[in-house]
Amino acid sequence: MTEQDKQPTAERDRAHLDLGDDRTPQQPPKENGAQVSTPGDTAAVPEATIPELVIISGMSGAGRSTAAKCLEDLGWFVVDNLPPALIPTMVELGARSQGNVARIAVVVDVRGRRFFDNLRESLADLDTRGVTRRIVFLESSDEALVRRFESVRRPHPLQGDGRIVDGIAAERELLRELRGDADLVIDTSSLNVHELRAKMDAQFAGEEEPELRATVMSFGFKYGLPVDADLVVDMRFLPNPHWVPELRPYTGLNEEVSAYVFNQPGAKEFLDRYTELLQLIAAGYRREGKRYVTIAVGCTGGKHRSVATSEKLAARLAAQGVETVVVHRDMGRE
Repeated sequence: MTEQDKQPTAERDRAHLDLGDDRTPQQPPKENGAQVSTPGDTAAVPEATIPELVIISGMSGAGRSTAAKCLEDLGWFVVDNLPPALIPTMVELGARSQGNVARIAVVVDVRGRRFFDNLRESLADLDTRGVTRRIVFLESSDEALVRRFESVRRPHPLQGDGRIVDGIAAERELLRELRGDADLVIDTSSLNVHELRAKMDAQFAGEEEPELRATVMSFGFKYGLPVDADLVVDMRFLPNPHWVPELRPYTGLNEEVSAYVFNQPGAKEFLDRYTELLQLIAAGYRREGKRYVTIAVGCTGGKHRSVATSEKLAARLAAQGVETVVVHRDMGRE
């Protein structure tokens, strides 16, 4: 851990999601600018076991390095900045490792943009081989990305002679199709390093992958919709505890605030019916092979109604066997 990693401030954490340290511990030798492993003796290899594959991509500055380091800590073999055309070769080497490399994570970014057009061909090749692969896309707002680049005084890799925002716009256009194909989109705009690691841990730490994982995120509409939301719930139809003087200082985590919210007409009925609706949606997601869902629960400021509802909804989902993570995006922002 570097001295920068030890800094306690949230601003430094956010600034260093992706830009602060691109190094990967115990890096293998490099070939053609990419970090790759050195294959051992492959003579007389028994029948190959195809490793599991995760492709990490997304916006520069959004946290790719942090996500990769988290998977490495979980025992994944991580390859940074591998040209997409070499991904099938990397999987083949893992398959010939006699089970020593069962899970591979590959970071693909615009540093290898001259190879980026080969990604779709490589993904099609992997599908024909029956490789279980997932794409994790790290997203962030323009404002957050500009702040992170400026804090470390580094240019965006695509800005050229222009501004940081020009590089961000070019990268968004380049990655638009890949973002649409992603299995998991994580918006890191309001996350620090530790919060991003917690989300990655929740998705990949388990030895046996559950059928469906859910993130229930409270937010405030006045701060904007979460860009990674699959479903959005609006709790502004309930009275706002903000206008109750004795409840205003507290959040939806407070028992009195939660009781106030769910004692309002229609609150409990809404929770019951929406939980039933989620059962129907979850069954469809499973049939379509969707493993991750982000449910955004909003109110005006993301402090009272959305927080209380998120906690209740997450508890209902967990009781149904859905592995659930709760994130309160805007709580404490006021």
